[in-house]
Amino acid sequence: TFLRRLFTRKGRFKSYRELEKKLGYGFVNLELLSRALTHRSYIHTPENEDLRANERLEFLGDSVLGMVTSRFLFEHFPDKSEGDLTKLKSTLVSEANLSRIAKSISLGKYLNVSEEEEKSGGRERNSIVSDAYEAVIGAVFIDGGLAPAERMIRNQILRRYLEITTDRAFHNYKGELLEYMQALGLGLPRYDVLEEEGPDHQKRFTIAVSVKGRQLGKGVGKNKKEAEQRAARMTLENIDSVFKDIKPGNQNLPTD
Repeated sequence: TFLRRLFTRKGRFKSYRELEKKLGYGFVNLELLSRALTHRSYIHTPENEDLRANERLEFLGDSVLGMVTSRFLFEHFPDKSEGDLTKLKSTLVSEANLSRIAKSISLGKYLNVSEEEEKSGGRERNSIVSDAYEAVIGAVFIDGGLAPAERMIRNQILRRYLEITTDRAFHNYKGELLEYMQALGLGLPRYDVLEEEGPDHQKRFTIAVSVKGRQLGKGVGKNKKEAEQRAARMTLENIDSVFKDIKPGNQNLPTD
């Protein structure tokens, strides 16, 4: 049993190196990363009873994420009121947004969960992957300090938001749509490439914008930014029909 657990641990650590590349951080102590990826269901078995779950690291990571996000918003949005900043922060650190980030790096693939939890789809459950992502932030903070934790948060969460709100290539339809959706409490829009055609020097992208799994509009452009802006513009131009069933405080959209 000891040897089996030893080889299992070595196998996990090898896969963690792959995850480190996605995170942009190499751990000195891989045990911290292992703990961050260990769901409480996994330790409730006799062979894993000496392991520790990620809840304490999640608690710490949540605090680090909150502080870094608050500082980022304070620095980049000097004209926003305290109430506006609070709303922005709530969107950025929400379970929906964190689970989307976690799934973009396939975090669920690396989680330690029980067989029962795995059978019920736990690896992809929003609450589990978002909690694990916060635990990973906590682990990075313990292992390397604030600087690498802040760098990871800015690169993976905050930079995307800043790109949406500061795109000045032409009228910022993406920023306008973002503000409208936040006013409805719907969170961040998602932009996905539906089609990519043509040679490198003459590309043509078709991109769809969606929220909570529901497609709102599509746009075509010679690059991704242009296509995204056109998708946002199309949504705004048809805003009455697109949002006719959605009212503030009454979100009747499917969840992710």
